[in-house]
Amino acid sequence: MADGSDHREAPEVDEQLLERMLADVHAAAPVHLPGLVNRCARAIGLAGAAIFLVDLQQQILVPLDDQEARLPVDDSIAGWAYRTVSVRMEEDRRDLIVWVPLVDGAERLGVLGVRSESMDAVRLRRCRLLAHMLSMVVTTKRSYSDWFVARTRTRTMHARTEMLRAFLPPRSIGTTSVISTGVLEPAYDLGGDAFDHSLTRNILHAGIFDSMGHNLASGLTTAVALACCRNARRSRADLPEMIETVDQALAQWLPDQFCTGVVCQLDSDTGVLRWSNCGHPAPLLIRGQRVLDRALDTPPEPPMGLRALFGPGAGRAVHETVLEPGDRVLLYTDGVTEARRGQDEFGLDRFTDFIIRSAAGGHQPAEILRLLIHDILDHHDDKLNDDATILLIEWRPERRTAPPG
Repeated sequence: MADGSDHREAPEVDEQLLERMLADVHAAAPVHLPGLVNRCARAIGLAGAAIFLVDLQQQILVPLDDQEARLPVDDSIAGWAYRTVSVRMEEDRRDLIVWVPLVDGAERLGVLGVRSESMDAVRLRRCRLLAHMLSMVVTTKRSYSDWFVARTRTRTMHARTEMLRAFLPPRSIGTTSVISTGVLEPAYDLGGDAFDHSLTRNILHAGIFDSMGHNLASGLTTAVALACCRNARRSRADLPEMIETVDQALAQWLPDQFCTGVVCQLDSDTGVLRWSNCGHPAPLLIRGQRVLDRALDTPPEPPMGLRALFGPGAGRAVHETVLEPGDRVLLYTDGVTEARRGQDEFGLDRFTDFIIRSAAGGHQPAEILRLLIHDILDHHDDKLNDDATILLIEWRPERRTAPPG
């Protein structure tokens, strides 16, 4: 393995040529990206580069170039770079390969594999710059190109799942103060589970939803709940009004359906967490190495869509607590804890213990959930009887130094 110190000096960059090529990358059809990325790499003194995007279940790194082989996330140097969000190097015949994570904010997209005869600080910086630029390109282009979607799927998806996935946000969002990350399975056969999260100024909005049934109607119910919550949120409605819009829409248009869920808001400046629970398993609060017993339990309320079960004049309750730095809030659907192998249920204790041990082992939130959902699938022999969805929120405010006295 090269140490990055010996090496011929990195060649000068023709800035005008690079500018033209970067403009070509932004304007190109996605299918032409592999060739253009290679040209960009050579223009900045590297031997070549290839984009690998992670598949839907975060098990395989899929190359955009058909000439490259797929790589396992759990058993390759490239996968190591993805899992740890760090640069890794390996030797391959005549070249070095530098694996640079492709990241959009908190969302891991895949890796960029850059080939070079040698590596020094200048070349490494250029690898990082190229990865930053390509992360933005992939993020913008995949929003309108089915080509990216098709490349990262390993099997056919049910139509009801396609409808529901169209509403899902990125797996991970966040800032230096707060991160929210989610996973859900079965990836290609979802029924009615979903999660949502969004940032507006200093407020993280997040929610988890679980509709009755496992069919097109349940997927439609959850899609309506997501759309109503977002519409109300973007109109600056508070939590009770957000849920009221879901209650009204389901009662009017899908009167035979209902949806459990938890909708919450976290102030990333103060740590104030506000939430409403609509007939759903209570969120869990993890502080340090333990789960705080019943910290976020609340009196039961009817699921969304069953507003008629409230008494006259009653409304949705909003609960509030103040988090401590480093706290994790865990939202989940019952398909997570009820996954079984024979009579052996996965269970809440194993669920929370996995997260605590993984965090203590240094894994970041997105990687914790990736490992956890695969453990749940293994426990259930890859055949879940119900959707399993998890949303993990971590509050880690920046330390502010006191002004000099």
